Amino acid sequence: MSTVDDLIAGVLAGRHGPDPRELPATSVFWVHHGTRLAGGDTTYRNQYVLARVGTAFGACAFAEGDADPAVAANYSGAPVARLLTEAPAPVRVAALDAYLGSVRPHRTSDAERVVLPSGTPEERARARDAAVAGLLDVEPGAKVALIGVVNPLVAAIRERGAECLPCDLSLRTTQWGDPVTPDMRDVLGVADAVVATGMTIGNGTFDEILRTCRERDVPLIVYAQSASAVARHFLGAGVTALSAEPFPFSQFSADETALYRYRART
Repeated sequence: MSTVDDLIAGVLAGRHGPDPRELPATSVFWVHHGTRLAGGDTTYRNQYVLARVGTAFGACAFAEGDADPAVAANYSGAPVARLLTEAPAPVRVAALDAYLGSVRPHRTSDAERVVLPSGTPEERARARDAAVAGLLDVEPGAKVALIGVVNPLVAAIRERGAECLPCDLSLRTTQWGDPVTPDMRDVLGVADAVVATGMTIGNGTFDEILRTCRERDVPLIVYAQSASAVARHFLGAGVTALSAEPFPFSQFSADETALYRYRART
């Protein structure tokens, strides 16, 4: 497949597992939370739609106005096929993620399991973002586009000797005052590698990122709480590596949790 829509069409056609018309999304729910890490001046405001299919939860972060709490009542218990065809975009992505995660759970895959230590939000964020940056294989001084900015990941990229080119639709500066562009084309055309959040799948920009990285033959690393099982389907087809963090996410616990690192086979 070449796009997320192609993947949805394949699921609806039964090419990736059980018939989605016969499989219910047992629950659909909504999480809205804010986070400000110690020493920072940025409050991250995150909203997620989540869906449960079988043993898996699927997730999609979204921007204000892209969905509303009514989706929980409208789609809980409905067949996955209905969510994939009728629901707002964030719900479609969450349902797709849950379906793919139920067919092939991260916990039973061949991914590298990375345990994030118990600790404070700052300690756990640094451990998570160091694990993401560990998927980068770049020379010192390389330009790394970061599409979807979190400050600990900016720091982790720099600690590897790379130059971070930050891009985000909401933030305008990093914690250290670096300008953040809202237009990903500003960084995609000059980057030696790209690190993108799974939220790009939900907001519709992922296909362009994927296409550009294929055309320029530059590595694409995805760090995904949103749509981690969706991003996994593009490994070796534009995605070089993936940090998949299924729900419940690290920021919702002080105890040990796991993420799963995948690398495309060459």
